[in-house]
Order: sequence, then structure tokens, then C-alpha cells
Amino acid sequence: MDRRAFLLLTLAGCADPQLEPTLTQVVGTGAPPPAPTPVATEPVPVVSGDPNFDGWLASFRPKAMAAGIPEAVLDRELAGLTPNDRVAVLDGKQPEFSKPVGDYVKGVISDARIAQGRQFRAELTYLPGLEATYGVPREIVLAIWAMESGFGKIQGDMDVVRSLASLAADGRRRAWAESELISALRILATGQQTRDKLTGSWAGAMGQTQFLPGVYLSTAVDGDGDGRRDIWGSTHDALASTANYMKKAGWRPGESWSREVLLPAGFDYSLSEQDREPLATWTARGVKRADGLPWNSADRASSASLILPSGASGPAFLIFPNHGVIMRYNNSTAYALGVGLMALRFGGEGPLVTPWPAETPLSRADRVLAQESLTKLGFDTGGVDGAIGPNSRAAVRAWQKSRGLPADGYLTPQLIGTLSLQAAGL
Repeated sequence: MDRRAFLLLTLAGCADPQLEPTLTQVVGTGAPPPAPTPVATEPVPVVSGDPNFDGWLASFRPKAMAAGIPEAVLDRELAGLTPNDRVAVLDGKQPEFSKPVGDYVKGVISDARIAQGRQFRAELTYLPGLEATYGVPREIVLAIWAMESGFGKIQGDMDVVRSLASLAADGRRRAWAESELISALRILATGQQTRDKLTGSWAGAMGQTQFLPGVYLSTAVDGDGDGRRDIWGSTHDALASTANYMKKAGWRPGESWSREVLLPAGFDYSLSEQDREPLATWTARGVKRADGLPWNSADRASSASLILPSGASGPAFLIFPNHGVIMRYNNSTAYALGVGLMALRFGGEGPLVTPWPAETPLSRADRVLAQESLTKLGFDTGGVDGAIGPNSRAAVRAWQKSRGLPADGYLTPQLIGTLSLQAAGL
């Protein structure tokens, strides 16, 4: 979906506050306890003064009871609940300008963050055990921790129950929000956390690595052995839970996630963003690791695809299946590259060989004009919505190739100007 892909490329630090979290795409909300037989209840009285919210609340209560949430818990946790108007605003907000991937990655991988990550890598003595247990490199877990909460410093202080209720009442993603709200209520009903501690982002993501309530129930683990799964206060629990999540999402031990590569002269850039191919195929095309080192045996037995996030003038990457696992945490190429490259730096590797070029952010009007122009010229973008995702980039590559241009699928203001003139017949 082009709109979702665009939104996810506009991240500016940790998981984008413009977006719904994507952890629930991998693991469910856990098996609920046996549901008691629902009993008839009086309609929930109007308490917020917002008819839409109060109407939703009245309809939600029997759903929660049918899912096994005790009536006493609903009475306690939903009493006096009011909507948070800021949540709906954040959920519906769409940025006017899209942040280039290179700018995003440069922004999240600072010298200070690299130094701090390397320090944690040396000082957290349980990390080797997590790596042995789950098969996920400690550097990847540390990078996710850095991205999601600044190493635990910025976890969000919003009431998760109120945030999810506000999202559900708003209606745009009601089924998803209600499911997560029921999971949050189950956490409270089973005594795994108290309401004052059940805090997180406006979208309901919680703890040091920002788990949704359903993911907490199904995936969080007790890393430090104290009998509780405390992803808020225990870094050990938070990092162990993240490693467990990545394992369940399909992490392949021993394989790379993304690697910067150098392309030979005359390379066909239209091969980017295609299905994965055996590494031997890329080697035969003259693609080499940018650091000059050989591929390990696991990579040689795997497959990869090529991406050019900043076009032909920027760094090129071969991405392996583990890159896709990182995207299961947050479905954004920018996010996955940020995590992957940061992890390599935590492990002692140097910066990119090919630097990110200077890029101009595109306004929504620019993106709409590009899609309209491509459509008029006969190149299908999958719709005109101002979101430059895989369909739109494929259309750009096809147009570039038809004009004998480097088919890297990368839009610039100059290229959009050319497209517009051609579409107008000038």
C-alpha cells in the first residue's frame, strides 16, 4: 500500500507517532482465559459528555465481557473514562513533507548513540546469553532499544487504556484498537501490571521496546527471573522480550540483514526492488560488498534483493530475509535500515563507504503531481494519494527505462518537473 509505505518512510527517530504499530502483524494477542458467560448489564452511563465516545463505550463493554474480561475489572477501569482528543489528532495527521531515507538514517545514527550502544554492549553481561537463547545478535536488540525509546529513556507516559479507547471510539481502526484494548484490560485483570504503570505512546505501544498489549501477552518474557514480565522497569526483561519477538518473527541466525554494496559501471538499476535472488546471481552481476570483505557461508546460501533508497547517487544495499524481520517490528525501509546500520556500528564497523547525498524533501503536492503525471503517461502508480510506495517507484522506473534514463525509481523535484511537462504534452 503506497500510503502506508510513505507514512512509514517519514519516521523521525523511533517508531513514527503518525502510524499504528505493526507488531501485531507477527504475533497474536495470546490465548485468553476461558470466557465467562456474559451477563446482562445496564447501559454505561454518559460520563464524558461526548456522545460518540459514550456510545462506543456502551457497545464495547459486552464485547470485552465476551472476551473474558471480568465485569468488576470493566467497572473499575472504564469508570469515568474520557476520550483524549490529542490521540485522534495524532492518528489522523499526515505530514506535508516526506523525510528522505538518508536524512532519517543520519538523524538516528549519531556518534553519541553509537558510543552509548557500544557501552551497553560491553556492560550488559546477560546479552551473550540472550543471543545464544534466541539466535538474534545482541547488536540488533540494542539498536531496536535505541530506536524505540532512546535506550529506555523515552517510553511514553500516556494512559494506554485511555489512548486505545480514544482510537477505538474514533472509528478509523476500531477493530484493531478494541482488540488491543481488550489485551490491555487482560493485563490488568491478571495482575501483570497496574493501571498507573500501564503507560506508553499515544498508539498504545508500551515499555522500553514499545510492545503493543497483545504482543506483551504473547511474547514478553521474564528475563531477569523475578517472576514478572516488566518491560517498563527491567531492561533485561525488555531486551529478552525483544529477542524473543524477533525469533518468533523468523530471524535467521548467522545471516546478514542488510549490507552496503558497490555496483559496477553500467549496472541496470531497474533490478532494484525486485524479488530476492541467490547471492551468486548478484555476484555474477559484479555486485560486491562495499567493505571489500567476503560473504559468509550463510549469506552465500541465502538470497537478497537490491534497494537504492536515495537513487543511483546514494548508497546501494543488498537486503536479506532478516531485513524483512526488522520490518515486521516496524514496516519501514528507513526504520529497518536505521536499525541494521546502527547494529553494525555497535558491533565496531565503520560508516558507509558511499555517503548519503544531499536530498530535497518532497511536498505532498509534489508527490501527487508525480503520480498524476505518471498515470497520464500510461504508467500505473496504483492510485493518486501522495504516498510514494513500491507501486509508484515501479512506475517511475518503467518511465525512466522507456526514456533511456538510469531506472533507479528515485523522484527529485527536477524529475517531477520533467514528468509534468511531458504529461502536459510540452
